[in-house]
Amino acid sequence: MCWSAEADAVTGGVVAALGVVCLTQVRRMWQLPLAALPLILGVHQLIEAAVWLGAQGRIDPSAAGAARLAWAVIALPLLPLLVPFGVWCASRRRTALQAALLGLGAAVAVVLAVPVARGPVTAEVHGHALGYSIGVPGAAVLLTGYLLATVGSLLASGDRVLRLLGALVGAGAVVCAAVWRLAFVSTWCALAAVCAVLLLWWVRTADTATRP
Repeated sequence: MCWSAEADAVTGGVVAALGVVCLTQVRRMWQLPLAALPLILGVHQLIEAAVWLGAQGRIDPSAAGAARLAWAVIALPLLPLLVPFGVWCASRRRTALQAALLGLGAAVAVVLAVPVARGPVTAEVHGHALGYSIGVPGAAVLLTGYLLATVGSLLASGDRVLRLLGALVGAGAVVCAAVWRLAFVSTWCALAAVCAVLLLWWVRTADTATRP
């Protein structure tokens, strides 16, 4: 998610700290799934710091393998399920579209969980970024479903802050993917930091009186 182990460690620490603050601001249980995202993203970046070290031969191969697996569990089965579930929990008026996106996220999570569980998860240095592989067929279709479930659910949330987050994540994903393809530098860590700040804003300003 960042361009080096050191960058991942520093940014991950900052995002995780924002995540802890975010959780301390939770006032209702329905806020928890989305409020936990910054902490999860921060831990994810800290894990990737270990993946970098493994790819560079700086830590034991077994530890590197465990880091790659932990990274994949968060990035692949967890996030496409957690994001639409969090939006569903936070919505004032739950819609058929939100239900469909939650179902799509669950389906994508199940399909991705199988190859992650079977392994192996590989990671190779790609310029100033990391390239991961789990050997799953139909990657383009799964990526489309992944983005629809996550970005789509945020855009369909009905909350102005979450819609803004969805728009930024969607645009950011395009930019990050384009930059990654050039092997220049990974910018996902910056996107994670923006997500953490917006979710902290959302938790602190959400109207608790009218939510389920």
